[in-house]
Amino acid sequence: MFPYVKKTIRQINHIRIEYFLKQIQLWRLIVNIGFIGLGSMGIHMATNLIRKNNNLIVYDINDKSTELICDLGATKANSPREVCIQANLIFTSLPNPKVLEEVALGEGGIINNCQLGSTLFDLSTTDPNTIEKIAEAGKSKKINILDAPVSGGTNGAKNATLCIMVGGDKLIFEKYKYILDILGNQVMYCGPIGAGSICKIANNLIGMSLVVILAEAFSLGVKCGVDPSILYKAISMSSGNSTQMARYPDTVFKGDFSPGFKLELGAKDVSLATQLGREKNIPLDISNLIHQKYVEAMNKGLSKESNLAITKIQEEKSGITIRSDK
Repeated sequence: MFPYVKKTIRQINHIRIEYFLKQIQLWRLIVNIGFIGLGSMGIHMATNLIRKNNNLIVYDINDKSTELICDLGATKANSPREVCIQANLIFTSLPNPKVLEEVALGEGGIINNCQLGSTLFDLSTTDPNTIEKIAEAGKSKKINILDAPVSGGTNGAKNATLCIMVGGDKLIFEKYKYILDILGNQVMYCGPIGAGSICKIANNLIGMSLVVILAEAFSLGVKCGVDPSILYKAISMSSGNSTQMARYPDTVFKGDFSPGFKLELGAKDVSLATQLGREKNIPLDISNLIHQKYVEAMNKGLSKESNLAITKIQEEKSGITIRSDK
């Protein structure tokens, strides 16, 4: 009798597991994904979602970007509201907190039009106050809000090698991680809502600061007579190596400052850090100086160029150019 009972229990457990797995498969099949914001990052992330056979509804103010994604199989929406009506999982990739707030909280936006129980992952770089405000508004509509800023640039977005830093409900994160894994190969949970944004702001403050320091370091080396390619090789094998410098051979050395990550976005990211520092009474003396460098570059008309274009200011002041064909 006892062996029979044990066998029956095993059979019941097996049936339960099979049922659970079928429910997961069914649930994944019915996810309709909305994507709002098809800029230099968003267009690549949306493309990767489409290539994995996801149902994708897209919106962007740029019709050309929208058409490119729709040609791959996405459905075009004419407003954020139309995205929300059709999708139960939404991604936003927008240029700044002001635009995100308008799209999320406006009358025709996400919070007022989403289906009950929908989820929003914001892939933008925004401040924790903004995402917390949106999350609070979503509670009354039972809409899950998570911040999920990404790092890795346009190449990372294109190749799905982004780092994605997520803040919010951990269970919701785990529920949709398999979709986040389509966008990046380094997906991590950072903590409650806003934690992802804080991690991203800190990361970008370092990255944007390095752009300024690299310009100064290379102008020093070149002005003193060292070939830029030799200087690059020496630093790349030493403690000064960085992913920012790894971009030099294809950008600065060629004088190519075409935008991948625009300078105006770098200025915005540094501004988010210094703003957060003021709110928390944290002295950020060097960071404020870095921000002034970006403001100077913006005033020089470099906003739409790569953030590495800040090098031009240093070159002009130093009376040299950091170029190499080696």
